[in-house]
Amino acid sequence: MNLNRRQVLWAGGTTGAAMLLAACGGGGESSAKSPAKGNEKPRPGGTLRVGALGRASAITRDPHGTQANESDYLIISLVHDTLTVPGTKPNTLPRLAARWQASDDLKTWRFTLAKGAKFHDGTPVTAADVVWSLKRLRATPSGASRLPGIKAENIKAEGDDTVVLVSDYANAELPLLTRLTTFVLKKDTKDADLGKAPGTGPFKLDWFRSGNARLVRNEDWYGGEVHLDAIEVKIFESPQAMANALLAGQIDVASNVGAVAARTAEARDDIQIVRRPNDMAMPMVMRTADGPFADAKVREALRLAVDREAMVKQVLSGYGTVANDILGTGDPAYAKDIPQRARDLVKAKQLLKDAGFDTSKTYRLLTTEDIAGLAESATLFASQVREAGVKVEVVKQESATFWDKTWLKGDLYTTYWGTNDSVVFFASKTMVSDSGQNEAGWKDTAFDATYRKAMGTKDAAARTTVLQELQRIEFDRSGYLLWGMADGIDLAGAAVRDLPTLPGYGRVQLEQAWLAR
Repeated sequence: MNLNRRQVLWAGGTTGAAMLLAACGGGGESSAKSPAKGNEKPRPGGTLRVGALGRASAITRDPHGTQANESDYLIISLVHDTLTVPGTKPNTLPRLAARWQASDDLKTWRFTLAKGAKFHDGTPVTAADVVWSLKRLRATPSGASRLPGIKAENIKAEGDDTVVLVSDYANAELPLLTRLTTFVLKKDTKDADLGKAPGTGPFKLDWFRSGNARLVRNEDWYGGEVHLDAIEVKIFESPQAMANALLAGQIDVASNVGAVAARTAEARDDIQIVRRPNDMAMPMVMRTADGPFADAKVREALRLAVDREAMVKQVLSGYGTVANDILGTGDPAYAKDIPQRARDLVKAKQLLKDAGFDTSKTYRLLTTEDIAGLAESATLFASQVREAGVKVEVVKQESATFWDKTWLKGDLYTTYWGTNDSVVFFASKTMVSDSGQNEAGWKDTAFDATYRKAMGTKDAAARTTVLQELQRIEFDRSGYLLWGMADGIDLAGAAVRDLPTLPGYGRVQLEQAWLAR
């Protein structure tokens, strides 16, 4: 299973045309942060102990590989930089790429590397290193979806400090896509050396043992001051074990620990609850290509049968918000004017009747227990749609079986995405007909055409209008039932300051965190 799919790696949304099409530089806020208390100023020094979920059997050291562990991704993200990162204003900001410029036709993009960027061994980062890294990324099994529209032969160096990407089609949002997994390694790094290969990030690897690691501050980081002396990452197999370690004072941060742990911690004055709104989507996927849910009337009936408020209250313990079957709720271009779909059992039953849906059968809803609330959402969903006459049996599968046998293939299953601030991300990744991760098997010519129109629209305001047309099509007939958005939740000790509060990939940007002790 790919962490880049299941977790955080893109954050996005439409960005102003001036920022996308002109030279990009600093001046934006690199990440939203939990506030310091009073007039506190960052204090240098100290070691931040961070708990992150993972399994020893799934450990990987490859920045471009399949990463099933949050612990692995956190370590990789602190050691290796990407070309761009999430921000707040705007929400795509420079990192290894200091600025970028598009051609008039939005197909050719030039990324200029940050001055002074060095690998941890002191050697400068060159365009040749970036080109080699992006080609290596593109050659992975999911490379086409990680760099949509970019073929390996269209990734080239221009001098020592400029990387040129040529897209197969006009793409106004290409800088957003470089936040995926564009981790940069030294050219010609051997696979056997990936675990100890020098990065360019704010922290350097000190040691790594069985999924646990110690990272020390990179004193020569081009990106600015890093406050902490070190970060120690400890791997945990369950949110509960991680929360217990925090409550016992064994770690300082329990990362992405979930709503149940947050409820437990509410009574503790010495524990901070850091919430990241719009952090995780847990939609139901209804296969549109064939099978019992291929009729759009049936899919609409199931959407109308769901009590969304009850789902948020019971599954997320209130740590979330009602959603409207459109992925990308945190996007500035999100279509808030589309009326909220409400429960209507009478209409749901009529639609099922009109579609000739066989209500005598029992339909399987496949799920996993990979994240807190996922299986619970399936169980509550099954209970709710039964009131519309649809009988659903919830089948829990082991993670490996689910992602190998069910994901992208099942008629009805749960999925989840740990980023939700980009309509473009989901459109390109999961909904255009030729997307590599088309979860519902959805092929809609009007959707495809509208997506390409949006990507070819240079003006940001005009692009937003087209993206809202795209969302209307998704709302009307896609294969997704998105009932709510879960908050991302970190628990932190009293001394921790300035944890990131951005959703998705933004939450691993710990370079500005510090300890008030």
